[in-house]
Amino acid sequence: MNVRFAPIAPVLLGVVSAQIALGIMTPLIPLMLLRQATPTGVIGVVASAYFVGFLLGALSADRIVTRVGHIRAFAVFAALAADAALLMALTSNPWVWALLRALIGFVMSGLFLVAESWLNDRADKTTRGRVFGAYLVASWGGSAIGPLALNFVDGSGWLFVWAAIAFSTALLPMALTQQANPQIGPRIRFSLAHLLRVSPLGVVVCVTSGLANSAFYALAPVYLERLGFMAGGVSVFVSAAMVAGLLVQYPIGMISDRLGRRPVTLAVLFLALAFALVLGLSGQAPLAVLIGFGTLYAGMTAPLYGLGAGQTNDYIAPDQFVAASGGLLFAWSLGASIGPTVAATVMTWLGPSGLFVYLVAALGSVGLFTAARMRLRAAVPIAQQSNFVPAPAAPAGLPELDPRSDPAVE
Repeated sequence: MNVRFAPIAPVLLGVVSAQIALGIMTPLIPLMLLRQATPTGVIGVVASAYFVGFLLGALSADRIVTRVGHIRAFAVFAALAADAALLMALTSNPWVWALLRALIGFVMSGLFLVAESWLNDRADKTTRGRVFGAYLVASWGGSAIGPLALNFVDGSGWLFVWAAIAFSTALLPMALTQQANPQIGPRIRFSLAHLLRVSPLGVVVCVTSGLANSAFYALAPVYLERLGFMAGGVSVFVSAAMVAGLLVQYPIGMISDRLGRRPVTLAVLFLALAFALVLGLSGQAPLAVLIGFGTLYAGMTAPLYGLGAGQTNDYIAPDQFVAASGGLLFAWSLGASIGPTVAATVMTWLGPSGLFVYLVAALGSVGLFTAARMRLRAAVPIAQQSNFVPAPAAPAGLPELDPRSDPAVE
């Protein structure tokens, strides 16, 4: 192994394993709830519970890390996630599942916090870009592999055991590492209100990333199952969308660095809207066609968090990027906590295609807001704008890995 990556290998392996577990559960939970004739609105609440827990973890999980250190905290978070997955295999009560999903969201937020602060500590200005790239591939790659488990076990509760094994395995590389814990410094954050004053568009785009992506990945399995597709086809759809989200990050980021953040954001929003509209009207199409349009849609929405973060960073000083990350994460988590519940409610009213009515409405509204902001406020010159920072499947403090941020400020 390249010696530069030896210090970060334990956390990358842990992230891959944890993301595989999450990837298994992403399509599994809604499919199993559907088989129990659970109302769509309740499925949305169970999906939202994960992001509510993630939001709470973003606000408080760092206290556990401060108390016991990164390695022990990582082990605690992974073990609790495994416990929650096993408990989900022992009951089919959707409200209990909602509580357990909230617990998994909380501990995953803490796990990402440990991983990202560990990587930030081990990287310097000459290696931070490569370190982040490896983390991006590990995160999205694990998320894409996990759903494929449904091709081997067709939506069975035994897959919760598989997820628990993956969560447990995630703690092993960190527990066995001989690397020392990073130094723990104060975590400085900007409030959401402050960020809204700095860049209303950046914050709104981050919220929209949560609103759209959480609803899509949580409820697309419901849409496909209602169309009559089997669990194996659903898993391929979700995995393909995840792969698309990984592949487009750097091309979209490069384009936004060259053409400007807001024009690219506007184009991405309306392209995503168009693909969502096509998906909503393609209910009778073959699965391959739906997968094709699903990957195009996912490819357009995956970079939204990075575009919103970049838009915000364009208006603050480089030494404030890390502080801003906490507020942007809160904005994303807030949108993600609301998205599945609202989308599920629309699906209850309008049927399975209501998911895409919701997505079209959300993306269209923010697209109009983006166009209005472009008329009201001049953009930062391209030569002075910050660089695009790609985001993994669940962004958590990612600007900490920005090569221009000061590692001493956490």
